[in-house]
Amino acid sequence: MTFSVRIAVRGYELDTQGHVNSAVYHQYGDHARWECLRAAGISVDDMRSSGVGPVTLENTIRYLGELRGGDEVEVTCAFVWGEGKTFRISQEFRHADGRVAAEMTSVGGLLDLEARRLVDDPAARWRSLAATPDVLGL
Repeated sequence: MTFSVRIAVRGYELDTQGHVNSAVYHQYGDHARWECLRAAGISVDDMRSSGVGPVTLENTIRYLGELRGGDEVEVTCAFVWGEGKTFRISQEFRHADGRVAAEMTSVGGLLDLEARRLVDDPAARWRSLAATPDVLGL
């Protein structure tokens, strides 16, 4: 399942060329990931009370076209599960007409807040926290 959220580009997010500042793509990606977790039924309070929190270990963005002031962008979020302590999140930033403006791939983990180490099986932990785990591809 691929989750998505629509975001309106605001004027203060633009750089001197009039397109979305590169750092804002990270903010849009973070917002979409948090909304995806919320859609799965996971809150920050749920995570904290269970002793875990998400961490971003790497973000790679590939820019394919401009996003400008007044545009609406659809930001997708798809979790890609493998083995080990990390997982990937694949995201696209799409214009209203479907054209892809950028792609972002992230590597994340789930941090044990007491031990300050990544949990061994993040998919199982996310599944236990989620009311609707299929939103996370579980």
